[in-house]
Formats: sequence, C-alpha cells, structure tokens
Amino acid sequence: MVNDVEKRWNDPSMLRHAVIYAVSVLMAAGVVAAIVLTWAAARQRCLNADGMVCDTTARLVVGLGPGLVLLAGGVGAFVLAYRAFRAGRAWPIWQGAGWFLFTVMVVYLSIAGTQG
Repeated sequence: MVNDVEKRWNDPSMLRHAVIYAVSVLMAAGVVAAIVLTWAAARQRCLNADGMVCDTTARLVVGLGPGLVLLAGGVGAFVLAYRAFRAGRAWPIWQGAGWFLFTVMVVYLSIAGTQG
C-alpha cells in the first residue's frame, strides 16, 4: 500500500482515465440536458409560451436530469478513488475528478434553480 506521506501520485495513465471519465460524464449530462430541453420545449403547454421552460414540471426535469447524471458521475469517481486506494494506486486523481463533478453539479443546480 502507498504511504500517503510520500505523495507518489504521478500516474499519467490513471490521470488520462480520470479525465476521460470526467469528460464523458460532462458529455452525458449535456446530452441529457439537450433531451430534456427538447422535451420541455415540445410540450403542449409550452408551445405558445415565451420561454422553453414554462411550468414547474419542465423546470424540475431540466434541473434534475443533468444534475442526477453529474451526481452519479461524482459518486462513481469516488468509488473508483476508493478502489484505487485499496489497490495502493494514485487515488487522489479520482478524488479530484469526483470533487470536480460535484462542483459542476452544484453550479448547474444553482443556475437551474434561479431560472424561471
């Protein structure tokens, strides 16, 4: 097991995997956002409205859809961090990916919560 005091956390392969994972989660959240925005704009109630998100149901789905994807991605990154820790590998890389995804989730939810 790696002694955390030594800070031997230089692992380019694991960094590459963590970056690909985080970018994939961000892309999945973007796809979900596009799908729910398309759904919200095409609803019968919203066809003649001024904005794309015209009622509480649409606002809730647009806010929570990508937010849940980002939450699941962050939790997944922390699970991978724990697995890397147990295997004695460079776990802080995955922990950083998890905190990044959680931060993006909080920012997205705060922006989505203030709209409307």
